[in-house]
Amino acid sequence: GGPGVKNCIADVLPILAKMLENMKAEPLHLCHRLDKETTGVMVLARSKEVAERIRLLFKTRQVEKVYWAISLGDPDPAEGIVEIPIVEKEVRSHQSHYKMTLAPNYRLSPEDGKVVKIRKNRNAESAVTRYRLLASSSACSLLELQPITGVKHQIRVHLAYGLGCPILGDHKYSHWSKLAPQKLPEITLKRLKLEQSKARHLPLHLHAHRLSLPLGERIDLVCKPPLFFQKTLKQLELDVAKD
Repeated sequence: GGPGVKNCIADVLPILAKMLENMKAEPLHLCHRLDKETTGVMVLARSKEVAERIRLLFKTRQVEKVYWAISLGDPDPAEGIVEIPIVEKEVRSHQSHYKMTLAPNYRLSPEDGKVVKIRKNRNAESAVTRYRLLASSSACSLLELQPITGVKHQIRVHLAYGLGCPILGDHKYSHWSKLAPQKLPEITLKRLKLEQSKARHLPLHLHAHRLSLPLGERIDLVCKPPLFFQKTLKQLELDVAKD
């Protein structure tokens, strides 16, 4: 997370640098952002020059990013590409708040069912996500995701609003008009040994599993999911081949 986050990664960079270099290091430099609730691979550089080079790779979409997510429901089809622009909108309710949402270029006319082009929202950003089903059980799925673009909350929005499969523990994008804990299917609650009233404590199950950087030769950085994610996989009987 960034400067506004309670446990900000920027705060621990000097400590990490000292641990790496036995008290003689320059501060480390962040090379990209990771949503505050997302776990996984984070790239840091020892010099400003290398950090700038890596940031340019991210900006020009040369970094291959692979995420894992546990979602509610199964995507149909099981593999594909979601290519729907995303825009930030105010949700007008008794608790007004802002969310990212879909800004499609076309819609079906309610009168005759014909495809109608929508006037483009000038604030909408192009967003493309590849997805693939790895396993499904207990009304949940394990998905592999490759965001081609890097829009804020892109994977969460494409899964929840594009495929109808919100990420487990994503309380923000499981509803549109209200801020409320995610509603879980009975079988999921049973397997997780959880009561619906305690669902609010479920963390977001979105993990940056692998990053591939084309720095001369391709560098693959892999991070296995955190313990809570692994425990959930086991409880939901989502078996996946080792990657």
